[in-house]
Amino acid sequence: MTDEWGTRLAGDRALLDRGSTAERVADVLRQRITEGVFLPGTRLSEENLREALGISRNTLREAFRLLSHEGLLEHQLNRGVFVRLLTSEDIRDLYAIRRILECGALRNLPAVSVETIKTAIEAADEAAVRGDWSAVGTANMRFHQAIADLAGSRRVSEAVRALLAELRLVFLVLADPRLLHEPYVAVNRKLYELLAAGDAAAAEEALQRYFDDAEAQLLSAYATVNGAH
Repeated sequence: MTDEWGTRLAGDRALLDRGSTAERVADVLRQRITEGVFLPGTRLSEENLREALGISRNTLREAFRLLSHEGLLEHQLNRGVFVRLLTSEDIRDLYAIRRILECGALRNLPAVSVETIKTAIEAADEAAVRGDWSAVGTANMRFHQAIADLAGSRRVSEAVRALLAELRLVFLVLADPRLLHEPYVAVNRKLYELLAAGDAAAAEEALQRYFDDAEAQLLSAYATVNGAH
């Protein structure tokens, strides 16, 4: 396993130039974490990561600090740095914040372009036809990011991007991505259709119901797998 991710990260060196910052290293690690290269509960070896990416100890530790602040990593005393394993309470909190930000993005929304949302919908449809449910999940994340972006606020967009990355940690624990993502392919399309028709109020109400259903489903599935309460 170490050889596998070491090879993949070595390929990421092209993304890091000599003046690379901890933020750019964090970008690489964040991407690999959300892809499932490093699963929740995995200990991250400083030595192996530094060798794979060709970076200094200080740069890596600063990247760790940034990702810990985002909720993706945690430092355990005398044990090292681990990819976080979220709790059911984390899930409830994530959905509470998503309701505020994503539903708020749709409130009193003027006529806007929904092409980015349409692109995410089409990507989900194509992935579902292929049976690539992980890719459906990725398209779902892009769909929700596009909704947040409608607020026209950099801070809202960045906050939701961090929330979705953290939520992906939950998805990675669950064994059946199809069961998790398939029901929302059609629901997302309906939301897109409401927005395309200019009915932001109905879209906001539908998104509220969406979050209620998704949170309940995720908590049930997560408790089954994790014994979480």
